[in-house]
Amino acid sequence: MHVSAKADYGMRALLELAAAYEVNPHRLVKGEAIATAQGIPVKFLEGILRQLRQSGIVASMRGAEGGYRLDRDPKDVSIADVVRALDGPLAAVRGQRPEDLDYTGASEHLREVWIAVRASMRHWSPVSSKIWIRPSGRRVSVTRWRRDPVRSKYSSATDCCSSSRR
Repeated sequence: MHVSAKADYGMRALLELAAAYEVNPHRLVKGEAIATAQGIPVKFLEGILRQLRQSGIVASMRGAEGGYRLDRDPKDVSIADVVRALDGPLAAVRGQRPEDLDYTGASEHLREVWIAVRASMRHWSPVSSKIWIRPSGRRVSVTRWRRDPVRSKYSSATDCCSSSRR
C-alpha cells in the first residue's frame, strides 16, 4: 500500500490534535504549532486541515484565539477515514469502485481480489485513542495483530494494542 505524503502529514497532525484532545477536548491548536511540532510545511498543512474539516474530522475557529481541534473523539476516527478524506476511496481501481469493474478471461477473478484488498484495508483501519494518544516515551505495539489480522482472535488493532516501553 502506498501512503501519500498528504495522508502521512494528516495522520501526524491528527496525532497532535488527539494529544490536545486528551488534555481538553475543546482546546484549539494553531496550525503553525502543529506544523512546527511535526516538521510539516504550513501551507501544505493548511490544505490538509481544510480537507479534514470538510470531512467532519477536524473543527476550526478563525481569529487570534482560533485554531484547530478534533471534531469527535479520537476513538471514532479511523485511519481509513483520514485516507478517504485526503486521498479518496481506499481501493479504487482506475478511479472506479471494484464492484463496478468487469474482467474477462484470465483476469475474471481480479474484481474479487480488489474487493478483498479493500475489505482488508478496512479491517486494520480502526484506531482508538489507545493508539492515537501515547504519553512521551511510549509506543504502541500491534505486533500480535499484524501477524494475521484476518485470523486473529482480535477483531481490530484496537482490541490487541498495548503500550510498551521503547
